[in-house]
Amino acid sequence: MERTFEELVAEADAAPMDGWDFSWLEGRATEQRPSWGYQRAMGERMARATAALDIQTGGGEVLAGVPVLPPLTAATESWPPNVAKATRLLHPRGVVVVADADEPPLPFADEAFDLVVSRHPVAVHWAETARVLRPGGTYFSQQVGPASVFELVEYFLGPQPAETRRGRHPDDARETAEAAGLEVTDLRAESLRTEFRDIGAVVWFLRKVIWMVPGFTVGRYGEQLRRLHEQIVREGPFIAHTTRFLIEARKPV
Repeated sequence: MERTFEELVAEADAAPMDGWDFSWLEGRATEQRPSWGYQRAMGERMARATAALDIQTGGGEVLAGVPVLPPLTAATESWPPNVAKATRLLHPRGVVVVADADEPPLPFADEAFDLVVSRHPVAVHWAETARVLRPGGTYFSQQVGPASVFELVEYFLGPQPAETRRGRHPDDARETAEAAGLEVTDLRAESLRTEFRDIGAVVWFLRKVIWMVPGFTVGRYGEQLRRLHEQIVREGPFIAHTTRFLIEARKPV
């Protein structure tokens, strides 16, 4: 039996938001994955490192999936519920989880790590990243690119200005990394098909990824949500495009 708009929205609005686990969307939304396989590639680099740092680890889910961790591994996270979740998940693997405000400076000494990683950081403080890397060390990161899922953003907020659509461009990441003294050795970007198959998936996603539609609540956007629900029922999944880029940078010896 087809579930009603009210049922779908109420379920998504009550769902927990801790961690950075998107399994709640299974069967309700899909996102094409980048071709480079970030977690596998990160794991290969972790296996060769002696001291590694995962910045903005979320609930620690990605780092926990790495088969072999370096002898010294640390992770930072700012949101208290995620700090608690990452601690529970990563401490048994010997990872030190540090509560950090995601603002400079990083709470580590100069040249403390030969590998720094980060998946989908909110912001990258390149000078700090360079500072904590040892000479010859590597920064490896998958990041959200420009105008990611903007079909959904603009459904709720209307057309966005060109400067907003260009934000988080990989060329800007290259420029800033190089200004911090790093050598960019790899930079790749892809646009990936994303489907939202019911309105509950939309509500949950916008509650989770809070910067997409700032101030999003079901009450505030109720009319637009209902129209979108009717569109999905009538026409099928709402299609958007996620943008991702991979950047790897090396600190010169």
